[in-house]
Amino acid sequence: MQFDYYMPARILFGPGKLNALGEVPLPGKKALIVISAGNSMRRLGYLERVQSLLESQGIASVVFDKVLPNPIKSHVMEGAALAKQENCDFVIGLGGGSSIDSAKSIAVMAVNPGDYWDYIHGGTGKGMPVEHGALPIVAITTTAGTGTEADPWTVITKEETDEKIGFGNQYTFPTLSIVDPELMLSVPKHLTAYQGFDAFFHCAEGYIANIASPISDMYALRAIELIAQYLPICVAEGNNLEARTNVALANTFAGFVQTVSSCTSEHSMEHALSAFHPELPHGAGLIMLSESYFTFFASKVPDRFVDMARAMGVDVDALPEEERPLSFITALLELQEKCGVKDLKMSDFGIKREDIPTLAENARRTMGGLFERDRYQLSLEETAAIMERAFR
Repeated sequence: MQFDYYMPARILFGPGKLNALGEVPLPGKKALIVISAGNSMRRLGYLERVQSLLESQGIASVVFDKVLPNPIKSHVMEGAALAKQENCDFVIGLGGGSSIDSAKSIAVMAVNPGDYWDYIHGGTGKGMPVEHGALPIVAITTTAGTGTEADPWTVITKEETDEKIGFGNQYTFPTLSIVDPELMLSVPKHLTAYQGFDAFFHCAEGYIANIASPISDMYALRAIELIAQYLPICVAEGNNLEARTNVALANTFAGFVQTVSSCTSEHSMEHALSAFHPELPHGAGLIMLSESYFTFFASKVPDRFVDMARAMGVDVDALPEEERPLSFITALLELQEKCGVKDLKMSDFGIKREDIPTLAENARRTMGGLFERDRYQLSLEETAAIMERAFR
């Protein structure tokens, strides 16, 4: 019953809220707008709208458009150099989690010396203090997946060493976040599912983490309920604004969960998968691991699994007591079936069974801190066994 709830971001939520960018006070006069290397932000007109709204407030902008789906350190350094060269005084992340995460990391390196990995804890990171803070960050999310608009976390891969590590502090909370579900209507079915399950697992892991609190529990269970109800509708009917809005709300709640609680070792395991195989979408990797991972932990925190099953709509009281925790797994697999992602295979993304010992070791070496958030402390052998059982 002890927690420290600090969530300083101003969040503007709801359909049409992007227009508020032309009216609300912004933290500078020249923005670095960080977007992905794809063409969706330009093709859909979102970049042009953001630039126009900034111009209406007399704010200039520069675009950095190299971010990958699994963002990398070299692009963080390149974006930071551009921000300094152009004298940008704040950073806007426009797009999905990769763009907003990159914006956060760029904001740190725009005002701090050295290399980004100097400040990373874990792996080959030096864990140095961030003495100069960060440029102010504005998050404009066009997906419902990471909750990064409502938490301080950013995940970047050091491509030379295959280390994918999370990072964050009081400086990497967005100053302002805009969550406009109208910007999410065009997300393809498979990405809608991957992103929605990423938010789901942020909540499920946050609920079973050993630092869960009454605040995180409240957000986690409500988000699990919303995703279970509305994600299949989003996948089937991408232009259903009510469903998109409810999944977007769940995603923002997932960010609150991660602000107060934490992911657990499932995320460490997935980071290893997508560090070595960057073409693997993060949410897809989590889906692949989920049945094996949560089945292992169901007996470790059974009461919490019963709560999550109930949030997903399971009539747990009608079940024999010994079946109640695993009813969450059944509901999870049914949700994956409804969303068309139940049959994902690691082997389809180039992962080999013989790679699993290396991946398990990488998970523990680079993101070992999340293993400490488990209520049961996994050994290396148990980590590999969970990944082995998930392999197809």
